[in-house]
Amino acid sequence: MSTVTLGGNPIEVAGRFPQQGAAAPAFSLTAADLKDVGLEAFAGKRKVLNIVPSLDTPTCATSTRKFNAEAAGLTDTVVLVVSADLPFAAKRFCVAEGLENVHTLSTFRSPGFATDYGVAITAGPLAGLTARAVVVLDVDDKVLHAELVPEIKDEPNYAAALAALG
Repeated sequence: MSTVTLGGNPIEVAGRFPQQGAAAPAFSLTAADLKDVGLEAFAGKRKVLNIVPSLDTPTCATSTRKFNAEAAGLTDTVVLVVSADLPFAAKRFCVAEGLENVHTLSTFRSPGFATDYGVAITAGPLAGLTARAVVVLDVDDKVLHAELVPEIKDEPNYAAALAALG
């Protein structure tokens, strides 16, 4: 169990957050086309998991836009935006924003993802959503960088995440 804050108020987060050097937990999440996909769908690529509570919030939208812009210049790398948003809403957001360099994945069929990745908000106004985090994986799904953002309203450390990609 970890603790982050929302507006300075403590929020409990369940699960074990991945640590640098560890193997990333396997998952099955729902893509924009409603197909379930896992890490194996992105085999041979480095992965940036931008884990957010909801694309309907300003900070989540900003981080998705920023990673979309960065992804255009990254070789052999995919950006996966993970949220509890329904695939329809995530796809609508990306189309409206003109975002073509990120893949949205929904936890709506797979709530276990949040616990497996140590981002499950268990109480408070955001219970059932994920905390904000960035996990960067190499081509073999080994964790290169992991940041559980201490204040949910804050943006992640983009520079540190991108630096992990070398």
